[in-house]
Amino acid sequence: MLIVDDSKAQRRILSSYLNRWGFTVLEAASGMEALDVVNQQNVDLIVSDWMMPGMDGIDFCREFRSQDRDSYSYFILLTSKSEKAEVARGLDVGADDFLTKPVSGDELLARLRAGERILKMQRELTEKNDLLTDTLKQISSLYDSLDRDLVEARKLQQSLVRDRFRDFGPAQVSLLLRPSGHVGGDLVGFFQIGKDQVACYSIDVSGHGVASALMTARLAAYLSGWSPERNLAMTQDKRGKYFARSPSEVAERLNCLLLEEMETEHYFTMILAYCNVRTGQVRMTQCGHPHPVVQRANGKVEYVGSGGLPIGLIPDAVYENFEIQLDAGDRVLLYSDGITECPDGQGHMLEEDGLTTILKKHHELPGTAFFEAMLWDLNNFARNKDFPDDISALFLEFSAP
Repeated sequence: MLIVDDSKAQRRILSSYLNRWGFTVLEAASGMEALDVVNQQNVDLIVSDWMMPGMDGIDFCREFRSQDRDSYSYFILLTSKSEKAEVARGLDVGADDFLTKPVSGDELLARLRAGERILKMQRELTEKNDLLTDTLKQISSLYDSLDRDLVEARKLQQSLVRDRFRDFGPAQVSLLLRPSGHVGGDLVGFFQIGKDQVACYSIDVSGHGVASALMTARLAAYLSGWSPERNLAMTQDKRGKYFARSPSEVAERLNCLLLEEMETEHYFTMILAYCNVRTGQVRMTQCGHPHPVVQRANGKVEYVGSGGLPIGLIPDAVYENFEIQLDAGDRVLLYSDGITECPDGQGHMLEEDGLTTILKKHHELPGTAFFEAMLWDLNNFARNKDFPDDISALFLEFSAP
């Protein structure tokens, strides 16, 4: 610790106290000399006289506090002043405590012990802050690494939807997939199951994030047109020719697969539809997914389906097929509940009525242009806030029989 006093006798009295109490003592006869001392070595405790020629204790304290230091020092001013204004002035420049002259040994020791306790707490706080800073740096590094991985995962998930548009001649299919985060649990797609038939599906896995995205990747493999031998919708006859299982049978097989082979708490909803592009006949099964929308050529909107059970919740669940007939100019929209449950920020959701309004408003727009217009309307409805859920949809447009 450091004693600063222009009186040599006063310094010796204080030093004798401090040496007896086990302190290592440095001395300075003026404020300027004290600054030289503290600039050369670290000092935890300072006891300084207020009144000194040249730089007094107030000026020394002010200058000392203005310097950048790695650790805190406890500063005690010795003074004969007792006016509140003077005490407030000392506190204002950075003094921690005051002692009235003549100094009592017992009171000086008590003030120094109090200063040591404060310095101990300060050191512990500094160590904890350093530990916290290092931990935050490590977390930030891990987050940056995870963020880079999630960006790549998003690219991989988007690659599951290889074509966003396909023209099958009499019918056209358009896709929309927009996760609410880096990755999501929605999936849309299509594959050909014969010369005149196209299978379309819309899937929404429960939850969000990486686990849901991994589930969509696995489901995409089970419904891939690139590998008919692995596609659950396809089977072979005795001659090795592939043909399609019914949509309800595919749903039942996926339900058994999820409950018996996949160790997961996730489930998913789905629409699987087969469209004959020559006749306009569509056969589909609904598995807890939002009701498909049929928009007729004249703009009329119809919601079809009876709901059904999600896949992966109930063993031996039974799924049913139903059929609709499309005429020239009719189209079918399959979509996730991220659209109808899009919030406006005031507790209201878009719901089916809002989707109907959007469909009628943009009746003349083809699939990809309609999706752009729909996203614009959804963004306005949500008041330009991020969508809380994944947005996905599939548009099947039947142009001519």
